[in-house]
Amino acid sequence: MFDLVIANGTLVTAEAMVRADLGITGGQIAAVDKRLVGLDTIDARGMLVLPGAVDEHVHLQMPVGEFTSSDDFYTGTVAAACGGTTTVVDFAEPRPGQSLVESLAERQAEADGQVAVDYGLHMTLSRADDKTLAQVPDAIKAGAASFKIYMAYEGLRLDDGQLLRALAALRMHGGRALVHAENHYAIAYLTDQALAEGRTGPENHPLTRPAVMEAEAIHRLLALACVTGTPLVLAHLSCALGLEEVRAARARGQTVWVETCPQYLLLDQAEYLRPGFEGAKFVMAPPPRTETDRHALWDGLAAGEIDTVATDHCPFFYETQKTRGKDDFSRIPGGAPGIETRLTLLYTHGVRTGRLSAERWVEVCCTEPARRFGLAPRKGTLAVGADADVAIFDPERRITLSHEALHQNVDYCPYDGWQVQGYPVTVLSRGEAIVSGGEFVGTKGRGWFLTTTPLKP
Repeated sequence: MFDLVIANGTLVTAEAMVRADLGITGGQIAAVDKRLVGLDTIDARGMLVLPGAVDEHVHLQMPVGEFTSSDDFYTGTVAAACGGTTTVVDFAEPRPGQSLVESLAERQAEADGQVAVDYGLHMTLSRADDKTLAQVPDAIKAGAASFKIYMAYEGLRLDDGQLLRALAALRMHGGRALVHAENHYAIAYLTDQALAEGRTGPENHPLTRPAVMEAEAIHRLLALACVTGTPLVLAHLSCALGLEEVRAARARGQTVWVETCPQYLLLDQAEYLRPGFEGAKFVMAPPPRTETDRHALWDGLAAGEIDTVATDHCPFFYETQKTRGKDDFSRIPGGAPGIETRLTLLYTHGVRTGRLSAERWVEVCCTEPARRFGLAPRKGTLAVGADADVAIFDPERRITLSHEALHQNVDYCPYDGWQVQGYPVTVLSRGEAIVSGGEFVGTKGRGWFLTTTPLKP
């Protein structure tokens, strides 16, 4: 007799689709079989039963200059849950002079008591001096086994020499590298040029971050990682030229995993040509590219060349925060909402169109992110012993997307007016129903901090 049985649904994992029941006891999956009996039962007839999705890349209550991203740890994780995501991985960013472990503890203190789902933290490596790199083992021991490295942004970026040192240290200690690859100097040069010519609108944002310079940064990153022998994850790939660089690196034997985001699969640079200041809603880095790039990313995702789909969720209010850049596009806070819409967008535009199988959809949104960042086998699968994180997904449910219809704390949706078909109706986290009928019914602060396992040094 199980605590709970999810009966009569179609279970979807990265490996197969099968009609079976899930037996849940003590917050974990205890059985996968037919005709199970429980103290309580959810009838999932006609539904797809998925592992709770894992979003490996989110920015909740993230300070950016004078602003902080508009979703805090509570509102952002409620939105995640309503979209079928039961685990998120955010970031700890050390202040000048602060140790990695102190930064991690401070960020945990902000999240604990607020998060509605389980969470992990990447550690940002914005310094690569001996003192900082010596702290990598302590950060891993404290639960952050993955490290974010930036090649752009003043105050965060590492130059090539620092990047080499950081990659070598991560390889030595088994740290997982997640890298934002853009050419800092090209962005600065093109931005200065645009402003000097009086081009101040958001339509200039993609012109100052061209795909060829993203690809150049990826090429340079992968060459340096080849020198140190470091496996790495490439964050938010947006362009076909970058994917070609990944293919070349893999052909010479390198280990590199690739993340993309729904905005790069579904949006393009035409969004920046919207009337007035509307293009500011799509200011993010890197920017959405061309239709050709979108098709290349879909093909790469279907073929297994792109490993995961995250959101890079980093929302700012259009009316009160994005407008800081009314007279200077470089001052628009970069980022967009997406933590709630990933599963439904990938189902609607991937599975329903035949671009992705249902199994591949689950793999890139649930299973592979958990594997890639040391959360498996606890997360991302429907297997005995795994946490009972489950999304019961109605493949026929239709919703028109808008910020009013969603739970993200922001005043716009990048996909406003888009109709999706397929949406979660019930979501469980560790066996507890936290979403019912599409609405959050869980409790604030119920999420746990997840320690992540390192790679073999």
